[in-house]
Amino acid sequence: MRTPLQSDATDRARRMPRRTFLHVGWLGMGGLSLADVLRLRASAAERRGPGRDSAVIQVYLGGGLSHLDSYDPKSDAPSEFRGEFRAIPTVVPGVNLGELLPRQARIMDKLVVIRGLHHASADHGAGSHLILTGHPSTDPNPRGNDRPSVGSVVARLRGANRPGLPAYVGLPRSPAFGQAAYLGPGFNPFGLDGESNAPARVRDLDPPEGLSMDRLADRRALLARLDRIDRRRDASGAMDGMDRFTAEAYAMMTGPAARKAFDFAREPSHVQDRYGRTRIGQGCLLARRLVEAGVTFVTVTDDGWDHHTQVFASCRKQLPPLDAAIAALVTDLHDRGLADRVLVLVWGEFGRTPRVNNNGGRDHWPGAFSALLAGGGLQTSRVVGASSRKGESPVDRPVRPEDVLQTVYTVLGIDPRHEFANEAGRPLPVLGQGVALGELF
Repeated sequence: MRTPLQSDATDRARRMPRRTFLHVGWLGMGGLSLADVLRLRASAAERRGPGRDSAVIQVYLGGGLSHLDSYDPKSDAPSEFRGEFRAIPTVVPGVNLGELLPRQARIMDKLVVIRGLHHASADHGAGSHLILTGHPSTDPNPRGNDRPSVGSVVARLRGANRPGLPAYVGLPRSPAFGQAAYLGPGFNPFGLDGESNAPARVRDLDPPEGLSMDRLADRRALLARLDRIDRRRDASGAMDGMDRFTAEAYAMMTGPAARKAFDFAREPSHVQDRYGRTRIGQGCLLARRLVEAGVTFVTVTDDGWDHHTQVFASCRKQLPPLDAAIAALVTDLHDRGLADRVLVLVWGEFGRTPRVNNNGGRDHWPGAFSALLAGGGLQTSRVVGASSRKGESPVDRPVRPEDVLQTVYTVLGIDPRHEFANEAGRPLPVLGQGVALGELF
């Protein structure tokens, strides 16, 4: 007997023209279905805590932003450390930023800059794994997730803030080390096909060619039969409720919420201009649309910050678009009344060497780097911690990546002590170390 949700989703499916049906990977039986994604998020609705409607936009600067040329300028350091850029004052007395961040300087009262962030790995993969999961990898040069990413944990424990939308989205694609590991592929991020500053083509939301209703119904029935077999082998209970989650998958495919949220062309031209007609600008704009619609965790990846040569020329090219995007995003969240519930986190896997190398670049440096926080109901208008005169190491209030992620989980109302079983059945905590930055609450 069909539930009202199943009846509604199925009836809508029958009324939809063939070309308006949205593509799902399992139609070819070669990938994971949208129903699988929803089903594997089974615990989300039951685990909602105090941060029920909160959300996070993580801007991940792949390669490692130079902290000395952005959020932690060193005006009194020797030139071979200080670099070419001067420090500029912000609206918060005594707090300076690099000269290529003037827009963020004007809204410093809405920001938190973390200085003296540090860890021990100078490898891109190992550093990224630590930043995006809160756990060191068992492989010194990892190529995939040993532990679930923060976004995947959020998808599992919180789910989406509103029905008909994914919980975890990667823009313009799934980030490296942003996967679900032993939580299962159903908690990997949704991503775009292509760049975020092009018309959005969302995996599982685009109509396929030649799809008939009979074929769709046959594959749905086959999936249900296979699931009954899998369910008998599943000890975790994650496969339970297949019919309900299949119905929700149909509701997402045939409903307007997800397609509307991803369609940032609906934004006025002047808003798109304010964010910037750039990859990072349009990615941040789309992220704001998604969390406003009900997505819980969005990672916007902006690669290309690995500046071993010509760091100053690269910063002149890349920092102004980043500055515009972050300033527009934070301002927009405040103007729309979202700042109390949406946390913005900007960081990369490490910083860059304080001393400029012989090629005019800066190399990998996990010994000290910076991150930016905004929104989430945090106390802003401040700097947390400090690095040394040359930006080499923390000298006051050292901060670990795990401390930042403890803060993220606190905003989201997620208990970091919650345990998941890995592939071997061993219970592992969401986060085993770190202390939330209590001065921000």
